[in-house]
Amino acid sequence: MDMALASKASPPPSNATTAEQLIPKRDKAAANDSTYLNPQAHDSVLGIILGGGAGTRLYPLTKKRAKPAVPLGANYRLIDIPVSNCLNSNISKIYVLTQFNSASLNRHLSRAYGSNIGGYKNEGFVEVLAAQQSPDNPNWFQGTADAVRQYLWLFEEHNVMEFLILAGDHLYRMDYEKFIQAHRETNADITVAALPMDEKRATAFGLMKIDEEGRIIEFAEKPKGEQLKAMMVDTTILGLDDVRAKEMPYIASMGIYVFSKDVMLQLLREQFPEANDFGSEVIPGATSIGKRVQAYLYDGYWEDIGTIAAFYNANLGITKKPMPDFSFYDRFAPIYTQPRHLPPSKVLDADVTDSVIGEGCVIKNCKINHSVVGLRSCISEGAIIEDSLLMGADYYETEADKKLLAEKGGIPIGIGKNSCIRRAIIDKNARIGDNVKVFQTDVPTVKNINLDFSLGYYIILDMPFCPLIFNIYF
Repeated sequence: MDMALASKASPPPSNATTAEQLIPKRDKAAANDSTYLNPQAHDSVLGIILGGGAGTRLYPLTKKRAKPAVPLGANYRLIDIPVSNCLNSNISKIYVLTQFNSASLNRHLSRAYGSNIGGYKNEGFVEVLAAQQSPDNPNWFQGTADAVRQYLWLFEEHNVMEFLILAGDHLYRMDYEKFIQAHRETNADITVAALPMDEKRATAFGLMKIDEEGRIIEFAEKPKGEQLKAMMVDTTILGLDDVRAKEMPYIASMGIYVFSKDVMLQLLREQFPEANDFGSEVIPGATSIGKRVQAYLYDGYWEDIGTIAAFYNANLGITKKPMPDFSFYDRFAPIYTQPRHLPPSKVLDADVTDSVIGEGCVIKNCKINHSVVGLRSCISEGAIIEDSLLMGADYYETEADKKLLAEKGGIPIGIGKNSCIRRAIIDKNARIGDNVKVFQTDVPTVKNINLDFSLGYYIILDMPFCPLIFNIYF
């Protein structure tokens, strides 16, 4: 249980998980290893984070927000992951490219990273670049490569050696300085972050074959059937043992790239001026014309938060014990976010197990198990929350607000008395009244089911084994 204050406290048993056990153990040599780049990353690398498309696979969570602005892990947003990885890797010049519902993303970035992040020279920044029409290009972003191409005029003004291309919807922790160091040491034109992959998930990724020096010699974007089998390789070349190599016989691209600046300008303007996507067009094209495209092995936790199922599982994964899938307790590489100056969470006579509780929550005499409860959540007496993700609220309602709502027959933000929520995602600022039941029933699994819309809600089922999304409209 990760929280500011727990009720019904008792001395932990001898085999209890301690706070120290929640912190990932790192090899001392690795923790103290100071990668040396010359010139250093903050002077020589420009970070470019791609905000992604409309986020249709994450709908309705992306109905009013960009995909990177979707809440994560009680206190954070998805965009905090790549930005924090950059800052922890000494990269302080960062652009975020987006074109869909960017208002909340822009607001979060300005509040979280708007102050000086570049030291006394004030050279660091995190800036949103929205898609825009111009006399030279009247189109919106057509893909990842096209998005970067449309802002090349701005990027090339920076006196840097490399462009670091990142995705805004991945959950992982990575030292980009080591990534860039490998790029320079191999004298690569492009370096692609890669990870071993099993056959079940391989069809969703760009796959590659490499030679004994780690150079990519073949690239296939989301292959299937015989083309998939043709991309099978002996992954012991990556350092995997025989057992893991048999389980993961593919090398997948993470959609994370380092481009030498001159190479990027040449590829996007001269050699592939019509290419829209890095993974399916630019990278294979660069390989085919003889550019040195290297693979860089990453073998840690990594998840593409592109679907509702992946989003749900990644969030609930942080409640695992004794070690979560992804830990926010790494003192060597913390995850930063907007400072909200909220009070500690208040837990009154509640039974909370295997859960993560965000800042500023008020939890009264209820049961919460295997759930993530977002900041400012208010959960009333008798409620039961299980296997669920509550995103919390953007603000508190005053007692006067609640009284006025009650007079009009309205419902305050939060979870009402004796309500039961199981295996659900509750979006921000949801209003769930007393005695409401939210869990899987015998309702047929279809895309959209309206259940008594006069009550102000409907349930969307994305797929048979996907968690419910419970959206409140008010």
